[in-house]
Amino acid sequence: MSGDHPQDEHAVGECPVVLTARVVSGKWTLLVLRDLESGAKRFTELERSLNGISPRTLSQRLRALEGEGIIARRAYCETPPRVEYSLTEKGAALLPIVAAMRIWGEQWGTDHSHLAGDTVPVAQPHSAVA
Repeated sequence: MSGDHPQDEHAVGECPVVLTARVVSGKWTLLVLRDLESGAKRFTELERSLNGISPRTLSQRLRALEGEGIIARRAYCETPPRVEYSLTEKGAALLPIVAAMRIWGEQWGTDHSHLAGDTVPVAQPHSAVA
């Protein structure tokens, strides 16, 4: 029924939850954020950490996140060339979502074998950053 929820006043596309979900729901996005939480990383470091991601997919995700202003790409004038990726202020603002998901997963994530067919990427586990 219209008027039952505060978001009913806005178009679905304007709902803050929908807008946030659109940014973080891309495959691998949350894991890239998790990996950059501890500081800048090179492409190969991210590729190793994100077990199963292809270089092409990682490159696409990094470009998309850079386009959204979530990560920054810094190229150094060196030989061989070096490029590092880091979180922007906007990207760092998403880290509480990653932290909340980590806590939820630690508390509730042990009994979800029925979700085995879902397309959640597999990555190396990381300990919580204090």
